Amino acid sequence: MTAVKMVAVDMDGTFLDNQKQYDRPRFMRCYEEMKARGIKFVVASGNQYYQLKSFFPSIASEIAFVAENGAWILDGEEELFCGAFSRPDVHAVLDTLQNGNYPGLRYILCGRESAYYFSDVVEEQWLAKMRHYCHRLKAINSLEETGDDRLFKFALNLSDDYVEPLMADIQRLHAGAAAATSSGHGSVDLIVPGHHKANGLNILAQRWGIDHQQVLAFGDGGNDLEMLRQSGFSFAMANAPQRVKEAARYAAPGNNEAGVLQVIEKMLAGAPPFA
Repeated sequence: MTAVKMVAVDMDGTFLDNQKQYDRPRFMRCYEEMKARGIKFVVASGNQYYQLKSFFPSIASEIAFVAENGAWILDGEEELFCGAFSRPDVHAVLDTLQNGNYPGLRYILCGRESAYYFSDVVEEQWLAKMRHYCHRLKAINSLEETGDDRLFKFALNLSDDYVEPLMADIQRLHAGAAAATSSGHGSVDLIVPGHHKANGLNILAQRWGIDHQQVLAFGDGGNDLEMLRQSGFSFAMANAPQRVKEAARYAAPGNNEAGVLQVIEKMLAGAPPFA
């Protein structure tokens, strides 16, 4: 049986419970065992790197991050890849977002140095939520204020009723320049085409000499589909929608049951499907 050499976890709805927590002592027992066996641990999330590393303060310098849905890849503190939209494409997408018919649309622009919101946004409740996900978040009046930051993601939030029309508009108007991926709950990310989580895992796998069949990956959202299809041991969480479950090879218990840790413990014990 193929041995697992890399474990990749999505965070929200997967590794974290609904209170955005995880069992840290239990995880550290698993992590120390994985480390002893040379198994790499990767955090693969749509969230900002600065937020993700705050969940792993004692080991952030020795694990890998596929952050911002694959736009920014770090092995420890070493940057391996950082994608970016062209500035004309950023302007074009902004024009679509600002002039389209998407009631309740709110968005931030994410870059390597910071995430940004336009200062005419005054919804403090929404901004407070965004600050939870973006530990670096700045107000700007114009795109020029982002300087030479590498801008690699738009994070959108809107009514579920308008998610599909917006994604269709992005595909129609910006094919080849921006790709829309949804993680559910009215959240849509616009990324550089191909700069998804699977690409990030591929970069790490090549660096470490690991085959995709040796990757154990967990996810629950549309932004996990490529990663789940690519990985030999792919698990969809019990709380994932049907299309995500269909993309994965196996099923894990839900995120509120520490499903990821349950499966990792099975893997370490050599239980099926790892036997």
